[in-house]
Amino acid sequence: MRGITKRHKTLKAALILFVCATTGAAQAACEQGAVDLRWDGGSVRFTVEIADTFEDRARGLMYRESLPRYGGMLFVYDQPLSVSFWMKNTLIPLDMIFLDRHGVVQNIHENAVPGSLDSIPGGDNILAVLEVNGGMSRKLGVPVGAEMRHPAFADSDPIWPCN
Repeated sequence: MRGITKRHKTLKAALILFVCATTGAAQAACEQGAVDLRWDGGSVRFTVEIADTFEDRARGLMYRESLPRYGGMLFVYDQPLSVSFWMKNTLIPLDMIFLDRHGVVQNIHENAVPGSLDSIPGGDNILAVLEVNGGMSRKLGVPVGAEMRHPAFADSDPIWPCN
């Protein structure tokens, strides 16, 4: 009888640890400061700053001399629209990942040239844009059609919901 009790306690402790770890992972996936991308054959998490006001979006990553390897900025709009970006006063090359209201990647612009005033069209019906270090999307293999999980898509019928 004593052996069964020990085993029961061990299984109970393991179950508690599993539930806590699983719950923690689910909560971590929906933090404002992180985005998850997934696609056939891969996934990645970026730590992000949120640009969801006119002023924050206008400044973006200007004047930054570096960006953490898995860092970035998520530009979030109030509603889907046509967007285009430029690299004025931006000192580092960036990849721009354009997402629709469901969190699906619609377009990727790789290695935007620092300081360029050329317009970089992202497409129509874009709700969010993720900027990461130049070349990172190709290095990781992020394709058009990849799915993002983030609270910004919560009210837009996300393809990969937070919960």
